Amino acid sequence: MALTSAYLTQAKNLEDMLASIRGAQAPEKFSSKFLTDLGYDRTSDRLIIGMFKALGFVDESGSPTDRYFSYLDETQSEKILAQGIREAYADLFRVNKNANEIDQKELKQKLKTLFRGTKSDSVLNKMTLTFSALCALADFDGLPHEENPVDVSVVESTSQMKPAVEDPLRHAQTPKMDHRPRGFDLSYKIHIELPSTRDQAVYDAIFRSLKEHIL
Repeated sequence: MALTSAYLTQAKNLEDMLASIRGAQAPEKFSSKFLTDLGYDRTSDRLIIGMFKALGFVDESGSPTDRYFSYLDETQSEKILAQGIREAYADLFRVNKNANEIDQKELKQKLKTLFRGTKSDSVLNKMTLTFSALCALADFDGLPHEENPVDVSVVESTSQMKPAVEDPLRHAQTPKMDHRPRGFDLSYKIHIELPSTRDQAVYDAIFRSLKEHIL
């Protein structure tokens, strides 16, 4: 699932914390010690570590990534943050390409659906708060929208019918032709196994192919 489970329990100091991070030299490891040195030593502050991993700012070991270093540039930090948000919440943006603009009530329902009801109401509230707070500090203008996913049921249906349309004669049993002179006419039967479908277009394609290649 391309949807992070990371969240903050409060976001009132998120803007100040991010500003402090951008203003500091990148650490070898983005850790609780680094946050403490910046003046953020509460348990709730440490949750930003998991959030930074989800945003692609640090790897699983806590080492800053290229995106982290790009984020330190104040001239592009808001767009870099937006890129990280789109990646961390990719499934949400597939449901609504403008997910960063929807209100918190709708956002909470979208998250509830995507997580299939596995998250408690309290956790969903915190996830909603976190996403909204991050989006408020990001700049999504000019970022490309990800294409909406293709309906899986349509793909499966098409893939099942494709052999019948492309190769309608694959079940045909054509006898070998004997060209020696005979005193009677030859005739043969072709057996075609039609697919079980309600789509008239499939049958039309089969009989059109028969007309072109055999009849």
